Amino acid sequence: MPGRRRPAATPAATTPAATTSAAAAAVPSLWHDTAGPAPAPRPRLVGRLTADVAIVGAGFTGLWTAYHLRRDDPTLRVAVVERETAGFGASGRNGGWCSALFPVQSMAPAMRGPLAATIDDIDAVCRAEGIDCDLVKDGFLELATTPAQLTRLRASLLAALPAVASSPPSPSLPSSPPSPTSPSLPSSPTWLDADQAARLVRVPGALGGILDPQCAALHPLKLVRGLAAAAQRHGVELFEHSPAESIDPGRVVLADGEIQAGVVVRATEGYTPALPGLRRELAPVYSLVIATEPLPESVWAEIGWYRRVTLSDGRRLLIYAQRSADGRIVLGGRGAPYHFGSRTSPAFDSSPAVFEHLRRALATLFPAAANARITHRWGGPLGVPRDWTPGVCFDPDTGLAWAGGYVGDGVAAAALAGRTLADLIRGRHSPRTKLPWVVDHRRPWEPEPARWLGINAGRLLAAAADTRENRTGRPSRLGPALDHLTGH
Repeated sequence: MPGRRRPAATPAATTPAATTSAAAAAVPSLWHDTAGPAPAPRPRLVGRLTADVAIVGAGFTGLWTAYHLRRDDPTLRVAVVERETAGFGASGRNGGWCSALFPVQSMAPAMRGPLAATIDDIDAVCRAEGIDCDLVKDGFLELATTPAQLTRLRASLLAALPAVASSPPSPSLPSSPPSPTSPSLPSSPTWLDADQAARLVRVPGALGGILDPQCAALHPLKLVRGLAAAAQRHGVELFEHSPAESIDPGRVVLADGEIQAGVVVRATEGYTPALPGLRRELAPVYSLVIATEPLPESVWAEIGWYRRVTLSDGRRLLIYAQRSADGRIVLGGRGAPYHFGSRTSPAFDSSPAVFEHLRRALATLFPAAANARITHRWGGPLGVPRDWTPGVCFDPDTGLAWAGGYVGDGVAAAALAGRTLADLIRGRHSPRTKLPWVVDHRRPWEPEPARWLGINAGRLLAAAADTRENRTGRPSRLGPALDHLTGH
């Protein structure tokens, strides 16, 4: 652990004027418009600051790392710098799922327990810190809406949990899922037949699905804003509108100053490629989201979606949905193109074609809401590694650390990563530091134009596979090619 150093001079901390950066022009999300008053502006870092730990990025990864470092050792000076405002990126704009899902099947069994425990840890921190983020743990239902999806989902459950994969009325399966008023959930992922699934939510043509208890729905911007405030209460110094221009061992160079620190943490997720030397580290892939107006009880009764169970189906071009605390359907998905050179831009947060695809998916899944007004449309980049494997890394020789690449399932994963980084930085051995995603390097993406061709080919293959499976009812032969592109 680096020595307890203090700044030779106090940096100038200035309140930012209205930012003129392109990033600040991002389309407001539902979360932005329903999170309550924005927090008071935080200072911009001008000049030089010396700290024990410098963290670049005030999303979930950076803030959880800072929070746990200061809770574990209040003598540490921890400084967080953010290009925009805390939670500006994916942390404040995602679909509001907090799950134990992990994108790599070979590592998922080892990661599931720690991720599941992290969901409860987040809830406990929210209660302790007075963070009201509308968190409700009602599980995740992945439906099969075609015969091909049915085959794939049952096979995935059989591969992961053979003991619960047989059909009802196996003793391992409940005779019915939890009732709308009951807080109970199955203890592990459980297969539901069509009738059982319909007791949680009625989707036309659903053939069954997997009910996973380890998922909560929440308001992500309320969580990240509350976490930022809690970190500051515990002594973390948080600077906004302070873009990092480069990261090196012992030093973060900012637009208007620098931080010198024994440990430097990169927590920049989908915006990582903008930093020098990191263009091939992560690919920023856009996910877009729509939200309806608050729906009347008559519509919810027709859909039968009483609890806040999160919802998806087995298509390859992923969609995800939740019932928000204020009674809306929030539905997001992939499909936006990857942009050459790993570019990000506020212009990419909006795609009329993808928004229309999501609106059609909404109408297909929930006909009762087909004519509901869409009040919000937004999006943003998430970080995708070449092997689709999230990672955590700390090099004690250089003092450089990073975490990320969550492939869209980052709410719980980032919290676990932050706590793991805090352990690694403090030299504390724990079960978290032995998890398989703790690595010492990451495979880079191919140079352009191979990166652009490969990622967009995968997107088109996924869409084509879904179209073929919908038409034929059989698993698409394009699946193995898609798995090859994603490294699985």
